[in-house]
Amino acid sequence: MTSRVRKVALVTGASRGIGRAIALQLAADGFAVAVNYAGNRALAEQVVADIEAAGGRALPVQADIGDAHAVRRLFEETQDAFGRLDVVVNNAGVMQMANMTVDNVDILDRTLATNLRGSWLVMSQAAEVLREGGRIIAFSSSVLGKSFPGYGAYIASKAGVEGLVRVLANELRGREITVNAVAPGPVATELFLEGKSDDQVRSIANLSPFERLGQPDEIAEVVSFLAGAQGRWVNGQILRINGGMV
Repeated sequence: MTSRVRKVALVTGASRGIGRAIALQLAADGFAVAVNYAGNRALAEQVVADIEAAGGRALPVQADIGDAHAVRRLFEETQDAFGRLDVVVNNAGVMQMANMTVDNVDILDRTLATNLRGSWLVMSQAAEVLREGGRIIAFSSSVLGKSFPGYGAYIASKAGVEGLVRVLANELRGREITVNAVAPGPVATELFLEGKSDDQVRSIANLSPFERLGQPDEIAEVVSFLAGAQGRWVNGQILRINGGMV
């Protein structure tokens, strides 16, 4: 008796935070998952172990998404391991705060190298290998609607990602592959909470009418929708998942 072919998802930046929640959610949805990480293999292996403990299939794969050769290898290792690829979620990214000064242009360069160049590399590689019915899901941010001081490099990179999403959706005309982005507001992850006082966290949480931070699972559930059958008619869109912050 032949078992049902399991669809395969690749999630970048999946070792912790939102990426981890996405990997676990897609595994629960029945996908085999390639768990990409940049540097912390132990965290990625724990995500894989959690997926396998629940009866799923997963594989840790290291790659820096800003490196074209590494991205190509990431996709090759995923396909070699699972035999196919159906959904690509590019969650990996960096956020370094800096005011717009001449001295801080290096921060802009580093942010664009990962967030924008990395998105281009992952999305374009996905466009090369996905078959009909494939899904490409990028990540932007709801902070684009606030323009807070110090977020210039990050906002510039994510505004670029939103432009790439719309362009690629049109470039893939006729192939039945959707290209969308989710744009979370503040989410209660270790990365977000690090270095912030309780008052700062409370102030940011109060930007939403719900007066709380989002949870990683709430973002993962939206990705699950876009990756699933119900998301087949959503294309070229930016879904702002922020509890009404903007």
